[in-house]
Amino acid sequence: MVKNRALGALSVVTLTLFVGASFAQAESPKNIQDRGKAMLRDAEEMVMHGGMGDGKAILHHCGEVVQQAEAILKSLPPTDEHGKEAVPHLQEAIKQCKRVAEMGDKVDPGASLNPAAKARAAAREAMKHLNALRDSGA
Repeated sequence: MVKNRALGALSVVTLTLFVGASFAQAESPKNIQDRGKAMLRDAEEMVMHGGMGDGKAILHHCGEVVQQAEAILKSLPPTDEHGKEAVPHLQEAIKQCKRVAEMGDKVDPGASLNPAAKARAAAREAMKHLNALRDSGA
């Protein structure tokens, strides 16, 4: 009973945070960069698991990359040049991860490793621009 209440309270808090964040136009550069770091961490894990032949882990981490990249795209300051420069790289990471998702976890992990590596490269490039957000005072 207590566990269910705690879970319910956590769900309400999570929903409140999600709804509140969706109305925000832009997050602080630090929050965007933190999301970018999480995205990059998942991209690295995705490729690492691909090298180990774990198709389910590749798919999982690719899904996380997509979630983070989409959240970053929604929260970028619209007038910041560095944010604008990160957009095509974030979109490329999403595109490549969607290719991985289309392949599924039953495919040979070597086959999904190519788009996973491309997604990682795009995430790395996006992070170069996201790290510059701090410097621009966005």
